[in-house]
Amino acid sequence: MTRKARGTAQTTAEAHEQVFPAIPPTDVLGRLAALQAAPIAALKQQWRELFGKEPPPFSRTYIQSRLAYRIQELAYGGLKPETVDRLVALGEQLDGGNVVLRRIRADSRPMAGTRLIREWQGVQHVVTVRINDFEFEGRPYQSLSAIARHITGTRWNGWTFFGLRVRGDA
Repeated sequence: MTRKARGTAQTTAEAHEQVFPAIPPTDVLGRLAALQAAPIAALKQQWRELFGKEPPPFSRTYIQSRLAYRIQELAYGGLKPETVDRLVALGEQLDGGNVVLRRIRADSRPMAGTRLIREWQGVQHVVTVRINDFEFEGRPYQSLSAIARHITGTRWNGWTFFGLRVRGDA
């Protein structure tokens, strides 16, 4: 038994062309548990089978989480088209259609109000995450990289400087 793909990243024509294996609901828990121990090569192969395309060059954690969702989606069904449309509309309201803002607001961005603390050369620096920017020393900054540059005098990836991303993570 197979189920047709339905995803926001695919056009309607593509969704009708690709057919993915149905996953029996009784297999879901076992498959989710197996993701934890599977080597990355096996995860990438599952990605090809369940998404019908090459896996992205992202971290193991990202691939595992997307595979876990996809397994459940194929077993229990995905979001209703009305729900997807509503989420897209809400996203447009939030960021005004700005793709850059949408990407920044992805899961990795800390919630507004979060305080980031970094010690640099014996001095503690505190940054407050705000809805559209960051506050440091009472001034707004558009990026953590700008704050890291202000603190160190050199170019830094702000997410790495404040420990939100480890070097080499995607």
